[in-house]
Amino acid sequence: PPPPRNTPLLRGLRGGTLGLRSEAGVEPPKDPAGDTIFGKIIRKEIPAKVVYEDDKCLAFHDVNPQAPVHILVIPKKAISQLSLAKDQAGDGPDTKELLGHMMLVAADIGNEHAPKGFRLVINDGKEGCQSVYHIHIHIMGGRQLKWPPG
Repeated sequence: PPPPRNTPLLRGLRGGTLGLRSEAGVEPPKDPAGDTIFGKIIRKEIPAKVVYEDDKCLAFHDVNPQAPVHILVIPKKAISQLSLAKDQAGDGPDTKELLGHMMLVAADIGNEHAPKGFRLVINDGKEGCQSVYHIHIHIMGGRQLKWPPG
């Protein structure tokens, strides 16, 4: 059996796990402004298979893909959850532009990597199966996806 999820080997930054998936999310961190594994990827401290980067966001292959195509789009600005975006980044045009930009980037990447169709997913909070508390869009495709997903 795999080691318990709370072992240092598997526990990621800000609640995320490294290399394991589960059907349950994890509790949000006590410090939502703390570092995450995605922050380390943005700073190039951890390698990733990057497929897109600009001044606002970064996209890379998920290390534990759940579909033949599974790419994540993350903002370079730290925002822990979609539900907290207004509180953490403000309700102004810059935040709305960033979130809209991420969606358009995800659509472009989806069209390129899964031209027959793809799904975009944003997990939010423990019950939404969020495991890394840095907002991210999952792009999944490359096969017939099922509905409902959960």
